[in-house]
Amino acid sequence: MAFIKKPFRRLSEGAEADTYIDLGELNFEGEGGALGEPVEHLVKVAEVYRYEDIADLTTHVYNGNILLIDYTSLASDDLALKRITAELKSAVRDCGGDVAVVGKNVLMATPAGIKIDRAKIKGAF
Repeated sequence: MAFIKKPFRRLSEGAEADTYIDLGELNFEGEGGALGEPVEHLVKVAEVYRYEDIADLTTHVYNGNILLIDYTSLASDDLALKRITAELKSAVRDCGGDVAVVGKNVLMATPAGIKIDRAKIKGAF
């Protein structure tokens, strides 16, 4: 039986194992700028616990942001869910955007100029 000599060698003298990269300072050519620069659209994630929460969330769509809304806490309340989806559809229709279910208990609402593709992209086996 052959054994491998020193299977877990230390890194060379010049390399440090505990180096960190500040993602806020990363900047790639041709891809916007670093964090903090103005952007046209933001993706915002929200949770809805009651129907009254939707009024605050629709303002984000009117302001041009994309919303991912988790409605897990209301998944069993059919009446509240129908009211929430009706309100979202109305707000999105007003601003010319789109709304769709994108996952289990997750809705996506987009402003004008952004449409949601309902077809899922599946990887090859």
